[in-house]
Amino acid sequence: MAPRTTTRFPPALVRALDAAKILGVRAGERSTHRFTGVWVVVVGGRAFARSWTVKPDGWYAAFREDPLGTIQVGERRVRVRARPVSGERILDAIEQAYAGKYSTPASAKWVRGFRGKTRRAATLEFVPRSG
Repeated sequence: MAPRTTTRFPPALVRALDAAKILGVRAGERSTHRFTGVWVVVVGGRAFARSWTVKPDGWYAAFREDPLGTIQVGERRVRVRARPVSGERILDAIEQAYAGKYSTPASAKWVRGFRGKTRRAATLEFVPRSG
């Protein structure tokens, strides 16, 4: 099988994602719903988010049903495709990135919570899409 290629975000956008504490996400190619704020981390130049509540009507479930959507970083909106993440090494790296980025005492509870099995399984990677 050929290696899976990943389209990458431009370096300036990767830096903006890495610097952002909150990322707006909206599932659906033609959605007009509001953006939901999520914590975003960058690992190896790739953008990831993990669902806290994993609700059947939440943003994670919406992206699983329709992986096309939009992210908002500051005022910039970018069309994306969401992909589920598997693999222990990348999931561990994402957890380390959350711990490093959200390192305040007030964030500790949430960072610990992201290590849970259900939340760990609710990790998505956002990749750019054209068109």
